[in-house]
Amino acid sequence: MKHNYRYFLFAALATMIPAAHAQSNLDIYVGLGTAHVKAADGGIDNQTFGSCTPGSGGPTCQSLPSLSGVFMGIGGDIMFTDKFGAGAQVAFTPAKSDYGPLQYRQTFIDVNGLYEPVRHKRAVIQLLGGIGTARTGFSFTQSGCVGTAVCTSQTQPVGSAGHFDVHLGVGVQVFVTEHIFVKPTFDYHYVPGLTDQFGGSNVPMFMFNVGYGTRR
Repeated sequence: MKHNYRYFLFAALATMIPAAHAQSNLDIYVGLGTAHVKAADGGIDNQTFGSCTPGSGGPTCQSLPSLSGVFMGIGGDIMFTDKFGAGAQVAFTPAKSDYGPLQYRQTFIDVNGLYEPVRHKRAVIQLLGGIGTARTGFSFTQSGCVGTAVCTSQTQPVGSAGHFDVHLGVGVQVFVTEHIFVKPTFDYHYVPGLTDQFGGSNVPMFMFNVGYGTRR
């Protein structure tokens, strides 16, 4: 059950496709962007993985990191009327980052309501809001060598943390051809429990998306 989040978005998009085929109003997109949350106070011991205080004299205590780096996104939406629709999206860090002696990967998954207050032939303004989950997955990599000839590296998961997520966003969808569009978006995630891993619950995110739309 713990890996079901990976298939949540694809199930949501699959649900949209039959209706989209009948109504011709589906958009699917992928993108790259970034997000940032400051680091939490404190540290993690690189031997026991327990909490510690950096600078207190313990040589094995490492400071906690901020949430940052490159995010990749994938999503889709379907319009039920000229103004209102629904969508689903996921944003995640494709590469793991260091979390003291551990590594982490951050994921946001959301289902949204969609409102388009302005629609023109080549440009659409989209407002969206919804709920979802924010997941921080942790792993540990251990390396070892036999002499100088054979070295191995093993990575194993050590747990994850999932939190309720409130999502708001705004995007400008610009069609460069009849069906291909670009869509810069600004997203805001409010994740109360994220303060267990990082230094805040407010997550601003910017994404630049490229997609295919069937509703023209």
